[in-house]
Amino acid sequence: MTTSHTSRAFSIRRYTPELGTWGKLTARDSVLRKLDWILLLSCLVLSLVGSLLVFSATRNRTELNHGDEYYYFLHHLLNVGIGLALAGGTIWLGHRTLRGAVPVLYALSVVLALLVLTPLGATINGSRSWLAIPGGFSLQPAEFAKITITLGMAMLLASRVDAGDRPHPDHRTVVQALALAAVPVVVIMLMPDLGSVMVLGAVILGVLLASGASNRWILGLVGTGVVGCVAVWQLGLLDDYQIARFAAFANPSLDPAGVGYNTNQARIAIGGGGLTGSGLFHGSQTTGQFVPEQQTDFIFTVAGEELGFLGAGLIIVLLGVVLWRACRIARESTELYGTVVAAGIIAWFAFQSFENIGMTLGIMPVTGLPLPFVSYGGTSMFAVWIAIGLLQSIRVQRPLSASR
Repeated sequence: MTTSHTSRAFSIRRYTPELGTWGKLTARDSVLRKLDWILLLSCLVLSLVGSLLVFSATRNRTELNHGDEYYYFLHHLLNVGIGLALAGGTIWLGHRTLRGAVPVLYALSVVLALLVLTPLGATINGSRSWLAIPGGFSLQPAEFAKITITLGMAMLLASRVDAGDRPHPDHRTVVQALALAAVPVVVIMLMPDLGSVMVLGAVILGVLLASGASNRWILGLVGTGVVGCVAVWQLGLLDDYQIARFAAFANPSLDPAGVGYNTNQARIAIGGGGLTGSGLFHGSQTTGQFVPEQQTDFIFTVAGEELGFLGAGLIIVLLGVVLWRACRIARESTELYGTVVAAGIIAWFAFQSFENIGMTLGIMPVTGLPLPFVSYGGTSMFAVWIAIGLLQSIRVQRPLSASR
């Protein structure tokens, strides 16, 4: 393939063997043609369904919506729009360009996380994991740490492999990658934001698996995680609200009007939906405002009650499609760096989706993690769409001969 161009905005000339002539193809058309439209449309449908569920959960909650029933609905759509713009910007820059900017992005994410521990930090639902910014807005730096840890570890683990020096990362490189991930993980643990730490653990494990690192590192990481969890529990490093959540998970009948209230009401809402649900905006649990944090952590309960098993199942199927397309992008990447980045995103989406849905069903402890693309929340929405931009970039920047 021979190409000539003067800038991103101008045309690319590509030889077409079938025609035996030089065909003119604009850069925009080339990118649009190579996008994974199944992935993009699945994420869009999830976000739009989420906007309806957020509207149902908040339209009657005057203490939250400031008397405007469309407040959260419109803000959710705005967050989706900004997320799409961020995804587009990520595709335009490209994951390879961002590879060179990883040190700056990593340092910025660590600084933002550290600021949460200062007076600028804000406590929401017992977790000091938010950063207050002017204008009454807030930012959750842990969401961006998921991206920078994925990019940073991928950059280190793939550097010598993509250069052809080694078939897989050596032990020294793995140690460097783990050290890079440890800094933001420790900071986030100090907030404390246990849910985000669990997601980051899944990301780190997924990245190491995809990089071809020795199985001894994988087993060692899992063992260290188990020992660390036991140590945190035995040393009393968890806050009271976190201990209460685990106690309610271990014993669902424990204090149903107190620590077990959230999960108890969530199961009632989902169980009452039946096969087809009570109808959008007609759920008694949702309308009666019995489920706390229903627009964020417990958004799946709205789907279960009002859309029923079929509607909630559709959300799970769409999340499965996102993971399937991401796995395909990882498999077809022509460089280890792209494969590892995609694997980190897969681990992130898979674990967070399972944890969020699992805690509403009572099979996982409550950790305050949003459901990707569906839950209300600006920072989480921006982060997942940036991740989609990275996946699309990995697909778009493959050689044309590798495209399908």
